[in-house]
Amino acid sequence: MKTNPYKIALAHDWMTNFAGAERVLLAFHEIWPNAPIFTSTYNREKMKQFSNADVRVSFLQKWPLASKKHQLYLPLLPIAFESFDFKDFDIVVSSSHSCAKGIVVKPNTLHISFCHTPMRYAWDDSQNYVKESRFAWPIKKLIPSMMNYIRMWDRVSADRVDHFIANSNFVKQRIKKYYKADAEVIHPPVNASFYTPAQTISDYFLFVGRLISYKRVDHALAAFNELKLPLKIIGTGPEYAKLKSMAKSNIEFLGSVSDSDVKQYLAHAKAFIFPAIEDFGIAPLEAMASGRPVIAFKGGGALDYVIEGITGTFYNKQHPLALADAVKRFDYTKYNPKVIRQHALKFDAPIFKKKIKEFVEGKFMEFKNSNN
Repeated sequence: MKTNPYKIALAHDWMTNFAGAERVLLAFHEIWPNAPIFTSTYNREKMKQFSNADVRVSFLQKWPLASKKHQLYLPLLPIAFESFDFKDFDIVVSSSHSCAKGIVVKPNTLHISFCHTPMRYAWDDSQNYVKESRFAWPIKKLIPSMMNYIRMWDRVSADRVDHFIANSNFVKQRIKKYYKADAEVIHPPVNASFYTPAQTISDYFLFVGRLISYKRVDHALAAFNELKLPLKIIGTGPEYAKLKSMAKSNIEFLGSVSDSDVKQYLAHAKAFIFPAIEDFGIAPLEAMASGRPVIAFKGGGALDYVIEGITGTFYNKQHPLALADAVKRFDYTKYNPKVIRQHALKFDAPIFKKKIKEFVEGKFMEFKNSNN
């Protein structure tokens, strides 16, 4: 194995569940397998992809429920990340949508932050965070004042980052607004080569994702209840029971299924339904890698990969009626699966790794030269 001419460490908010941000972290780990990963809490059972990694946890790891309910300790996360010592490293790459970008490094250490999004519950989603949180009412009363502290810390700590990478142009704009900083856009890795188009297409539409409020699965349900067209929903989450109770017989909830089954459902779907405003969105690109077009709300990360009439179609108002109208207008026979798949392959994981490695090493050379 070739040795890097620099010592590098990784930082990540928490490692308690494998989702989109953790896919990025896993790609970092595959680029730099010897780099230790600094994180607030770590659930080994849920994160078996990192079984061979050098994971270094904060003092929160020993606190009750920390590895399962990291949300309980949000006010302490800034302290947790500021307590890490990076004096032995030339570069730290943080993967952050919360507090990992707030690490403190020496003047001779380069800090690059891959920002999945500026902290949503501190900024544009703070009101919803209070309203939808499941904390007892006395804690809910304290959340606004706690968020004021978190918001101030988040803004100040952003100045510690030498270079930001945004996962989409949408997030790049949010970094500019909240952190007053520029960012390079490098889209997250998609395991595009895993997915393949099918020879035949079925009559159903498909949604894949966590069943949580901001995903706007309720809009998809309302639209398809009205349309009476078949819709399959893959995923679980806190909204599962509520959403299932809303659905008519044409809507099928499949729960959690294997990756191989997701691959088959994606390949045979008429189209993928994407009603959320996401920072990026991996699942729609997995559908595209399967040759299937996407019907998406025109906003967020989808603007970076949905091409009207080529890889999918947009609707302009985030409302069930607008989605229903887009489905009525949609004609899957006008889309070329090969063209859609070729577009998705531009986001394949090896391309991401190459771009990240070149960016980090290029910025490190500039950093070294400026300090000589």
